[in-house]
Order: sequence, then C-alpha cells, then structure tokens
Amino acid sequence: MSYIDGLKSVCSIHGCRMVPDEPLREHTTFRVGGKCTAAVFINSEQCAVDVIGFCRSNDIRYTVIGNGSNIIADDGGFDGVVLIIGSEFADIRFLEDGIVEAQAGLLLSRLCTESLREGLTGLEFAYGIPGSVGGAVYMNAGAYGGEMSDVVVSADYIDAKGNIATINAGDMELSYRHSIFMQSGDIIIKVRIKLQYGIKDAIEKRMNELITRRREKQPINYPSAGSTFKRPEGAYAAALIEQCGLKGFSVGDAQVSEKHSGFVINKGNATSEDILKLVEIVKEKVKKDTGFQLELEPEILK
Repeated sequence: MSYIDGLKSVCSIHGCRMVPDEPLREHTTFRVGGKCTAAVFINSEQCAVDVIGFCRSNDIRYTVIGNGSNIIADDGGFDGVVLIIGSEFADIRFLEDGIVEAQAGLLLSRLCTESLREGLTGLEFAYGIPGSVGGAVYMNAGAYGGEMSDVVVSADYIDAKGNIATINAGDMELSYRHSIFMQSGDIIIKVRIKLQYGIKDAIEKRMNELITRRREKQPINYPSAGSTFKRPEGAYAAALIEQCGLKGFSVGDAQVSEKHSGFVINKGNATSEDILKLVEIVKEKVKKDTGFQLELEPEILK
C-alpha cells in the first residue's frame, strides 16, 4: 500500500513497532482472522495520537483493539491499519486513597494481581476475565455480580479531533455490556478506578474461588471470545441454547461448548465463517423455540 512508508516514518518517531500484513488471528483470543494491511503496536499516548492523525489525514481506515478477547476477526482480514493497545502500553500506578491508574493495554489479570499486592479489594470479580483495561471499560465487562462500572472513576481518551480528554464515570453511560465509547468512537488510553483497602488473605481467597469456578464451568482450554451472547432480559443464553438441544452442535471446527453452552469455541481450525454460521443457527433456533432473541456479544472486525 502506498501509505506504508509514511506510516513507518510516523512510527519511527515514537519507536513503536509497525508490521505490514499482520495476521489478526495472532491478536484475538478466538484465533481467527485474516491479515490487516498494517498493525501498529502503540507504546505511548502521543504515538496513538499521531498514528490516528496520520490515518485521518490520509483517509486510511483504522481500528483499535486491545487483547482481542471480545472480537471475531473476519477471514478476509482488515483493509486498513489496526492499532494494538497491548503490553507495550500497560503501565500501572497506585495513587492515594485506593485510586489505581492504568494504561489501556494492561491486562485485567495483572491489574487484579497488582491490586491484591497492594491490599486493595473491589476488583475480585474481574480476575480471569481475559481482556485489557481499555476493552473492559469499553464494554463494561463484568462477572460474578460485579462490573467495571462499580469501580471506574474516570478515563482519558482520544477524541475525534485527536485531542486527549478526560471523562468521568457518570458520563460514560455504563450499562450491561455497554459504554458511550461504543457510539462515540473515542479511544480509551488510560483508566482510573477506585478500590478499598482490605485483608490480603480474604481478597486472595475470593480471587482463587472465582478462578476455580471459571476453570470448572467454562471451556477456557479452547480459543473463544468468552460469552458469545449477551444475557437476554428474563433468561440466560446458555440455558436457552441447551434447552434447544444445541449443546455440542458444530459448524466446521466452531462448536457450542459441551462444557458451557453460552460459549462458542474454536476446536482447532475454525474460521470466522464457521463461527458466524453457527451463531446464526443458534439465534434462529432459540428464537423459533423460545421466542427469545439472542444478541452477539463480541464485535465483528472486518
């Protein structure tokens, strides 16, 4: 592509990695997806601002991903630039009064373990959620009775004009698997959460209990995007799918997990086409047999 040299120059200023023709399957927990034109591994706020500015100035498609844990990347790839906010942008700071400040690429698992080390409680529910801090706020991730809206105080983001701004939690429109960022297109770069000081042994015990429950009930040994469907009002997706006799149903190597029917998993060589075909079959069957309309939780990247 004609813009690769220009993008490479922008990245060289910040010392960030730029890789042409990068397979998206390497950056999603579902392990599916074709190549993007170029991947940029963000290492600073200014790097993100300048790469986005370059893309906008040159009318180049771009998107942003974190740990790729809530994404189904299309087999055909992505014609444009994918900004990866991950391990190269993952610092954490502990401030006063239980405030924790984390860059968007920090894994939730590390945020949990570092908070435990400081004796801070309130984030135990997130231990084991396979996402990054930015992605967790973007979708208001949650589990076991807790969600990010319980602890988020504010976030810094890059707006449509390339400026860095701050938004308070009360203005984020946080609800079940939703935030304002899903509509605004603003890009989260830093998050502040508020935790409480507690007893380390009790915090660790609760974290261990929840990770044990995950391992016992969820198919974490297979690639997936976590829960495949949002919880419909008045029911549970997994129960509806099982009720319809779809537990273990497969299309290619995409399968409704035999361990937890709320998960579609990649048995080894599934394609995004396999996954999406299976999702549609499940949605149609559940709608026909139960009247409930299931909604896909992961976002499709294409």
